[in-house]
Amino acid sequence: MISLRDVTLQRGSAPLLEKTSLTIHDGQHLGVVGANGCGKSTLFALLRGELHTEAGTLDRPPDLRIVHVAQESPSSDRPAREFVLDGHGPFRRLQKALAAAEAADDGNAIARLHGEIEALDGYALPARAAELLSGLGFSEAAQQWPVNDFSGGWRVRLNLAQALMQPADLLLLDEPTNHLDLEAVVWLEQYLRTLPCTLLVISHDREFLDAVSQGIVHIEHRRLNHYRGGYSDFERQRAEGLAQQQALYERQQREIARIQQFVDRFRAKATKAKLVQSRVKALERMALEAPAHVDSPFRFEFPEPERLPNPMLSLDEAEVGYEGQAVLRDVGLSLRPGSRIGLLGPNGAGKSTLVKLLAGELAPLAGEMHVDRGLQIGYFAQHQLDQLDLAASPFDHINRLEPRALEQRIRDFLGGFAFSGDMALEPVGQLSGGEKARLVLAMLVWQRPNLLLLDEPTNHLDLEMRQALSRALQTYEGALVVIAHDRHLLSTVADDFLLVDAGTVRPFDGGLDAYQRYLDERRRQQRPAQAPGEAPARDRKAERQRRAEQRRNLQPLKKRVDALEREMSQLEARMAALESDLADPGVYEDDEKERLRGLLQEQAELARRRDDCEARWMEAQEALDAAAEQA
Repeated sequence: MISLRDVTLQRGSAPLLEKTSLTIHDGQHLGVVGANGCGKSTLFALLRGELHTEAGTLDRPPDLRIVHVAQESPSSDRPAREFVLDGHGPFRRLQKALAAAEAADDGNAIARLHGEIEALDGYALPARAAELLSGLGFSEAAQQWPVNDFSGGWRVRLNLAQALMQPADLLLLDEPTNHLDLEAVVWLEQYLRTLPCTLLVISHDREFLDAVSQGIVHIEHRRLNHYRGGYSDFERQRAEGLAQQQALYERQQREIARIQQFVDRFRAKATKAKLVQSRVKALERMALEAPAHVDSPFRFEFPEPERLPNPMLSLDEAEVGYEGQAVLRDVGLSLRPGSRIGLLGPNGAGKSTLVKLLAGELAPLAGEMHVDRGLQIGYFAQHQLDQLDLAASPFDHINRLEPRALEQRIRDFLGGFAFSGDMALEPVGQLSGGEKARLVLAMLVWQRPNLLLLDEPTNHLDLEMRQALSRALQTYEGALVVIAHDRHLLSTVADDFLLVDAGTVRPFDGGLDAYQRYLDERRRQQRPAQAPGEAPARDRKAERQRRAEQRRNLQPLKKRVDALEREMSQLEARMAALESDLADPGVYEDDEKERLRGLLQEQAELARRRDDCEARWMEAQEALDAAAEQA
């Protein structure tokens, strides 16, 4: 167990944490969230022992094995798989000792060291390294390449794989999904869910946090606030508290009314049915999400495009690639007002290549591409952050797009992207990656595009900005094509999906849940019968018996989950009846005071029992899920 008691922690002159406490239990998986600069990474540095508290105490076991991902890009001629194996220090030390014993022809030492390696499950470690690399997107051939052959983003993946290889009691992951595609993100969250060690993860990917977290630590007002459950549970719990404040509640209602106005405007149009239905779903979720984000500094929306040609752009049997070599063939696509398309597919399959074709950065190698003269493209890609004028300010960038615009109008607009006051006039070179990404998005919004092409727009954005972008896109009236590993963004803004794989582009039905099943099946088909260096297969009969025993062990857990669900249903039914009684005006008469007091006391007791039951159900469900994955 790790305990922080009345901790005060400073970076510079201002405290980041002040007289705050937190208990982290063994094996607990926690997500760490909060505004940029609130102290998330500083908290990790404290846990690693790189910083000391100004006041309070940090208690942790003295022999705690703490693992984190190295920040510097490695430079090495070692093969990728060997580099990952280097992360397991005890295994490497035993290997070195064994080599020395063999050179000395010391039979006793050789036998002892083989036993120690066996006890460490060392002979299965090469297969585990191969599994880690495969899950993070490295092909069998690439696993043998020297580390120096990989680009910076792929070296970050190597660092992550090496960290996951290390024996750990406490694993600290700071934005582990930043350089991953959707396929690798899905694999990583499945892997992390089964880890027995304590896990703290900083992430701006809400779906990822929902999948891997049993609790959320929210850093706000220099306090560490612990919430049960994943990020969605945190939003709900925080929203319930914030919604009690009338001013915040009214702001939430205005946000919901804005989307409702959009729904009402197009509800009667048959051609807009799918568009309206997706907004209705977003509206239902907004009622829960909005209160938790009403204090967001980001307030913007996409203005209505000046023109909405139909169709805007079409492809017919198009081929696209580089230097005459086709990456995608026979592509057919028609983009119309209201088209909202998410691109799915493995890394390197050609998603960004297709977007570059739509953006006009690549010409088709064959086939036809028709573009309406009224098309106005807004294109977001990572390389555009590098094309900003580092000496100019955010104000200058917007002013160059429309030199005659009033200064106050530009300042008000930039304020919606949190470029307020002097920050709007500071050189772009001083901005962080997330701030540069916000500026590029601001420039797109200002230009009123009727076709938005977004290639990983959330890579550098924090949770609040991702939420604001998702909210703004929900009422955008032009066409949208988006690539993202942020599944929350995809699920809230895309109505249709295209699968880019094996040189083709085809419709993909079933949404993101179906895509996760598709990835699982694809991974099973690609998995070799026996991974490199894998230990001999176990006895099949013993394996079947083991799995049967695991399935039998699931039955008590299933019964407990079912019993708790029945208990919650009974409590909710009684609470609904109580609310009906309390809605009766007669219960508030003077002669009914005793009855009212009894009803309120019973309501408080039922609420306490419901919360307790829900917490026990969550723990039981998590235990059942974990046991089912191992069965």
